[in-house]
Order: sequence, then C-alpha cells, then structure tokens
Amino acid sequence: MPARSQARPVDDDDGLDRVFHALADRTRRTLLARLMGGPASVGTLAVPFAMSRIAVSKHIKVLEDAGLVTRAVDGRVHRCALSAAPLHGARTWLNGYQAFWNETLDALARHAAQASAKSRR
Repeated sequence: MPARSQARPVDDDDGLDRVFHALADRTRRTLLARLMGGPASVGTLAVPFAMSRIAVSKHIKVLEDAGLVTRAVDGRVHRCALSAAPLHGARTWLNGYQAFWNETLDALARHAAQASAKSRR
C-alpha cells in the first residue's frame, strides 16, 4: 500500500501555522482523537459526522497538509493514520510561554494571599 503523504517536522513558522490551523477546527481535532486508536479508512472516520465523505476528506487533507495524518491508498480505500510528530513542534512552541504563565499565576497567587491576609486583620 503506497503512502500518499509523509509526516513533516514542525520547525518553522509555516509548519506551526499549518498545525495550529488544523487544530483550530473541532471536526479535525475529533478526527485526530479517533486516529489515536489506530489507522482507519476515510469511510469509517466519516460515520459519526453529519457531513459528506467529501467534506470529511477535505478536513483530512488539512490534517495531511499539517503533517498530522498520513494517508495510504489501496485501490478505492484510503487509510489514514495519525502522525503526531508535528505536535511536538507545537508543544515546544507553547512551552516557551509556560514560564510566563507560571510567573503570572504565581504573582496572582501572592497578590490573593496578601489581600486575604489584609482582610483578616
């Protein structure tokens, strides 16, 4: 079964844009969650959605373009598989903001503790 697309690492801004664009849609996030259970055909993936198989294929194409899904074609059957490697690049990017949020939340906690201590006096 020949692979139709290959996973790409996300190490550039365009790659991050594609990953975040793909993740911005609930249907695509649901498709990724279903693929965590293993490869599936487009027909199987389309079953729970109130949309055409063509519409589901378009969502899968966005996921493929982001490198999050690979598709193998065997005759008329298109089998999709999760390729989570691009999520690593997105996680790395998000982790860059973790220190900021931790510092901000720590400062908020200190402020709340001080306000609470003052109100008890």
